[in-house]
Amino acid sequence: MSRRIVRVGQIVPSSNTTMETEIPAILRARELAGVGDETFTFHSSRMRMKKVTKAELEAMDRDSLRCAAELSDAPVDVVGYACLVAIMSMGTGYHRSSEAKLRAVLKEEGLDVPVVTSAGALVDELKRAGARSVSVVTPYVRPLTDLVVDYLREEGIAVVDSIALSIDDNVAVGRRNPSLLVDDVDRLNITGVDAVVLSACVQMPSLGAIQQVEDKLGLPVTSAAICTTRKMLSALELEPVAPGAGYFLSERNLAEKTLGRSGKAQPGRDSETLHANGGL
Repeated sequence: MSRRIVRVGQIVPSSNTTMETEIPAILRARELAGVGDETFTFHSSRMRMKKVTKAELEAMDRDSLRCAAELSDAPVDVVGYACLVAIMSMGTGYHRSSEAKLRAVLKEEGLDVPVVTSAGALVDELKRAGARSVSVVTPYVRPLTDLVVDYLREEGIAVVDSIALSIDDNVAVGRRNPSLLVDDVDRLNITGVDAVVLSACVQMPSLGAIQQVEDKLGLPVTSAAICTTRKMLSALELEPVAPGAGYFLSERNLAEKTLGRSGKAQPGRDSETLHANGGL
């Protein structure tokens, strides 16, 4: 039986190397685990950005419309805007207007497909799971981290604690060993939280550490990349499940509001991992 080909488009910063690594790893693991009958291909257009500063983020965001027009030429089945802090630095709720503008450009080019921003995906997936309070780790300098924290709080998600690793070189962020996060969380206050966002950044690698940190903390752990993948799968009307990506892409998170103070869910362990399936 032939498999359906799903083309995943991504708008990424020119210096980003992680979203084109982690999202394919998650979806390849999904294929190998026999979830669905889809085969995924991956296609990107890039916005120039080297340093994670507010000025460069604003300039880069303006370039996202060109990228959307380019991806329409593929044509892709879904478009993901893969820069969380660029969206969040533009002000509360900006992910909604960004998604609307990108979709309008795609429609002008004759392509009517879903658009997902990593910022919107993180907000929406935390809310959907019922996570009312979180603690987060970011690679950003403190002022940009505070913008992320404020953005989440304005969306009604309490942030108990945040770690700002203060790395402004985006290439250096992408080269950071995800295993360092296992120790980083020792400094994170997780008292009373429903979930931990291990990487509130689409460039800081975390996929290889997600399950280990879930086991260590006994809490659901997610990332911007995982939430973006789940939101994309849902937008494509595909089962939003993949092995080795923690609680948020597990079958335990299929129903809404599985987290929260009234009966907090336990993360558990997936029966198959990315390591077993040739992933990270």
